[in-house]
Amino acid sequence: MDNLWIAALDAADRKRIEPHLHERPFAQGQMLYDAGEAVEEVWFPMSGVVSLMTLVDEDRMIETAAIGREGLVGVTCGPMNARAASRAIAQVDGVSACCPADVFADALSRSEGMRAALAKFTESLFAQVQQAAACNAQHRLDERLARWLLTIHDRADADRFGLTQMDIAGMLGVRRATVSEVGSALEDKGLIRRGRGWVEVLDREALEGAACGCYALMRGVMKDLGVPRPNRESH
Repeated sequence: MDNLWIAALDAADRKRIEPHLHERPFAQGQMLYDAGEAVEEVWFPMSGVVSLMTLVDEDRMIETAAIGREGLVGVTCGPMNARAASRAIAQVDGVSACCPADVFADALSRSEGMRAALAKFTESLFAQVQQAAACNAQHRLDERLARWLLTIHDRADADRFGLTQMDIAGMLGVRRATVSEVGSALEDKGLIRRGRGWVEVLDREALEGAACGCYALMRGVMKDLGVPRPNRESH
């Protein structure tokens, strides 16, 4: 199983949901569910990245969390059968294993181990949401951009991934022209390279040095909680 959250379960717990899983690809920009909708399936990404988006005003949203193969999407926005508090959008193309929400809820009710694993993941996700909010309010855009690119790079399958300046601007809640200017500064330092509709990380270690401390704090929370972590490291 390429999803790290499922892979970390013991064999008995995996058997509770594996027979009910079906693969479903998702493409960049695809909405898995919208805020206010009932979530009928739990998504376990095996590749790609999904962003949780929070409404800022009538026509603008900002990313508050990113989830890849280390986690799950669908039960992290409220109790089972509740309506979603955020919009889930595919940020990088990928494939997910999907499970009916009622099946997953039943498995949770029968397994203390699964409930503990979910609690750890949701705690780490909540920490990511809190840290992102503080970061967006306090840190310079170049630091925020570096932090965000590292978050995506952690969860992507390659150093190059499909992202436009408009995509990045939407995630960070800023103007496209501002992203272009700050991205050029990172590119001039040799940290990244950009093309039409893509970004490539060239120097992972230097990009970590350019990011604000929020990135390391978020990684530290995941480590302390003992939850699966994206497997990118600079050292």
